[in-house]
Amino acid sequence: MSVTERTVTSPKKFMIGSGLLAKMADYVGAFGDNALILSDEFILDRAATQATPALDQAGIASKVEKFEYECTDKEINRVCEVAKAQGANVIVGIGGGKTLDCAKAVAYNNKISVVLYPTIASTDAPCTALSVIYKEDGEFDRYLFLPQNPDAVIADTDILAAAPARFFAAGVGDALATYFEARACYASDGVNLVLKKPSRTGLGLAELCFQLLSENVEAAMDAVNNKVCTPALEQTIEATIYLSGVGAEAGGLAAAHAVNNGMSAVPSLHHVQHGEKVTFGLLTQLVLENAPQEEIDEVVRIIKVAGLPLTLEDMGLTEFVESEWRTVASIACAEGDTMGNMPKPVTENDVYNAMVAANAMAHRYQELF
Repeated sequence: MSVTERTVTSPKKFMIGSGLLAKMADYVGAFGDNALILSDEFILDRAATQATPALDQAGIASKVEKFEYECTDKEINRVCEVAKAQGANVIVGIGGGKTLDCAKAVAYNNKISVVLYPTIASTDAPCTALSVIYKEDGEFDRYLFLPQNPDAVIADTDILAAAPARFFAAGVGDALATYFEARACYASDGVNLVLKKPSRTGLGLAELCFQLLSENVEAAMDAVNNKVCTPALEQTIEATIYLSGVGAEAGGLAAAHAVNNGMSAVPSLHHVQHGEKVTFGLLTQLVLENAPQEEIDEVVRIIKVAGLPLTLEDMGLTEFVESEWRTVASIACAEGDTMGNMPKPVTENDVYNAMVAANAMAHRYQELF
C-alpha cells in the first residue's frame, strides 16, 4: 500500500525545568502505579535517593534496574522479563539515548507506559517513536518503529547541565543535521520516521531547530562548560531534545544518519558518540548536495564552537582503510535506510567519494580556524 499521509507526531508531554527528578511522582502517577526505573549506572544512586522516595510517598511501587550498556535484543528481552516479574505498568528510563531506546522498546513489547528522563542532551532519542537496535558487537542492526511516542519526556536542566560537555556537544551535532535531512526528505517526498510522508510542519520545526542552534550555541557551550543553566542552554536543550526529535520524526532523515549507521562498521570509531558521527554524516550529505558555501560555513562554525570533532582523525581514526569505508557506504545505502530520502539517487560509490571529499573539506576548514 502506498504511503500518502503526512504527519506530525510528538510525546504527549515535554517538560523542561530544574529539580524534576525529585518530582517524578507528578509525572509517573498519571500513567501507572508500579514503575520499573531503568537507569544508567552513574545515576543509579541519585534515582534511588531522589526519585523512589517521592514515588513511595505517592503510593507508587518502584524498582531500580541498571541498564547493561547496549540496546540489543538480548537486553530488551532481559528488561521485559524484569518488568513482567515486577508487574510494572509503567517504565521510567533515566539515562542516555541507548537506555531510553531500550525503555521505549520494553514499553512497546510489554504494552505499558513509558516516561523518559534524559541525563545527557546527546541525541533526540527521548522524543521519537523509534528505538535503534544494535548487534552484540556494537554494530547497528535495525530501527524498531514504534506505534506511538513516549508518554512523557522530562528534561531536568540540573542533570543535563552537569553532564560532560562532550555529550552536550554530541546533541548539538545530532540536532544540527535535522534541518538538512528534513529538507532533503521533503524535497524527495520521501518517508519520515513514522513511515509516512514528511509534513511542512515537520520541516518548519526542523528549521527552527537549526535557528536556535545558530543563535545560542556559543552561550549554551559557555553554560555547559561551567555546569550552570542559562536561557541559552534551555533553548539549546529544546533544540537538541525536542525540536530535533519531532523535526526528524515528522520531517524525515537522509544521508547524515545513513552514514552514521554505516560508520558503526568501523571498529576504531565504536567509542565515538552518535552525534559526532552524524556530524560527519552531515558534512558528507552537504558534499553530495553540493550545498551553498554559506551553508557549509555556518555548519562548520557551529561544529567548531560546540567543540565537535571535524575530521575523521579528530574522532580518533588513525588509518583510512578503503575497504572499511566502502563497507560504510554499502551499509549507508542499504535498502530501507534513509539514504533513499535524498532528492537524487545516490550510489555506494557516490557516498564513498563524498566521505573522502568531506574529510578533505574538514581538514581545509580546520586550517582556517
